[in-house]
Amino acid sequence: MERRKIEIMDTTLRDGEQTSGVSFSVSEKLTITQLLLEELHVDRVEIASARVSDGEFSAVKTIMAWAEEHGYTGRIEVLSFVDNGVSIDWMVNSGVKVQNLLTKGSMNHLTHQLKKTPEQHFAEIKQVIELAASKGISTNVYLEDWSNGMRNSPEYVCQYLDFLSQQNVKRILLPDTLGVLTPCETFKYLSDIKSKYPKLHFDFHAHNDYDLGTANVLEAVRAGIDGLHLTVNGMGERAGNAALASAVAVIKDFAPEVEINLRESSIYKVSKLVETFSGVRIPTNKPIVGENVFTQTAGIHADGDNKNNLYFNDLLPERFGRKREYALGKTSGKANIEKNLQELGLKLNDADLKKVTQRVIELGDRKETVTKEDLPYIISDVLDSSLYEEKVIVESYVLMNAMGLHPSATISVKIDGEKFEENAQGDGQFDAFMNALTKVYNKKKRRLPKLIDYAVRIAPGSSSDALCETIITWETDQKKFITRGLDSDQTVCAIKATQKMLNII
Repeated sequence: MERRKIEIMDTTLRDGEQTSGVSFSVSEKLTITQLLLEELHVDRVEIASARVSDGEFSAVKTIMAWAEEHGYTGRIEVLSFVDNGVSIDWMVNSGVKVQNLLTKGSMNHLTHQLKKTPEQHFAEIKQVIELAASKGISTNVYLEDWSNGMRNSPEYVCQYLDFLSQQNVKRILLPDTLGVLTPCETFKYLSDIKSKYPKLHFDFHAHNDYDLGTANVLEAVRAGIDGLHLTVNGMGERAGNAALASAVAVIKDFAPEVEINLRESSIYKVSKLVETFSGVRIPTNKPIVGENVFTQTAGIHADGDNKNNLYFNDLLPERFGRKREYALGKTSGKANIEKNLQELGLKLNDADLKKVTQRVIELGDRKETVTKEDLPYIISDVLDSSLYEEKVIVESYVLMNAMGLHPSATISVKIDGEKFEENAQGDGQFDAFMNALTKVYNKKKRRLPKLIDYAVRIAPGSSSDALCETIITWETDQKKFITRGLDSDQTVCAIKATQKMLNII
């Protein structure tokens, strides 16, 4: 049986940009548009609202120039308004070929915001649609507050849809503007509309105020919807919009009767880029794209994964360009440790593995962060073995910071038994330390990894000793990795983390 095709329209750059504090630059908007169309393979992209600002106009003009060159003009859309042709002129000047016309989908909005009759509103809409067509612009129509319109004024919604069915409109866009629909209502309202107007194309636009966005998307699909509006990372005003990653996974796994073009393996990459550009951090437990969602913590789960993948579901991380991980902490069992040791290429006998497991649990009880990279050091400490002895030791250092002088560091480092001493200045004490260390490694004709992120926080579980934790991300030609240091002094924390890095490399 041939599967029914559903269009995916991404509105991260329009509705998603209404997230509080978010404003994408021209280059960021262009880059995201390119990734959405060419990497993710979404069908359409809504990139802006007409006549908002000069910056918005510049971004749209830049994107449309690129779209013209690559044949995407029919897949890029802009929100427009019933404003006597002002939006149409804006779109003509920026090169836009598709408008998403914002109109009223409930009597409540029509009566109290516009203070007009349906007939007055429809007449103005008709004029905008005809003007757009004369300028070579096709029209989709938003029914703002449609969900409340179906609840409280269904006769008006039907009157409006009867009118639109006679107009030169390509798609009718049905938003749950305030995120108030239940899944049952979503299915009923959309089923009724699709049954009454089978030849019209309807999109569903879900908001997430009650955290029902993904559930409502699935019910819209079951009801026969033709298109869906989604945003990367669920960005949007208030609680945001239905999240693209979750919606796509749900459709692929629970609606086999429909087909979508979207490339799942690119979701995580695009998600992280939008996180960087927007500055809105992804919660660690956010489905599909959160940092922890493919991490097994409980030892019994890791054991089950070793025994025929008992704790796997269809959301395999590989689908989304990710991999499964096994956390180390107070709930870790031997299976968690074994999984991490396998990745490090290490193997322990049962007795030694039991000792290491107990040490990891003790560290977890103290709320200390344990990573895969820490395991060789834990093993060395627990087993008192020379197999994993540290080959690089920062034996001593003097850090100086005096008013009116550049901070300086003098260090003594032992590498494979050979001692090196160097001193250097820097912008801060740790920078001076790293400059001195670089001199040491230049003597060894070795290059240190690039430091790409440096974060300091109060360590989990610290008390009156006021311990802090420094987390440093390093990058070599082969990989990125993180090391941590714990001490009451911030610079000492960083030096401890750096010593771990030196032994890892």
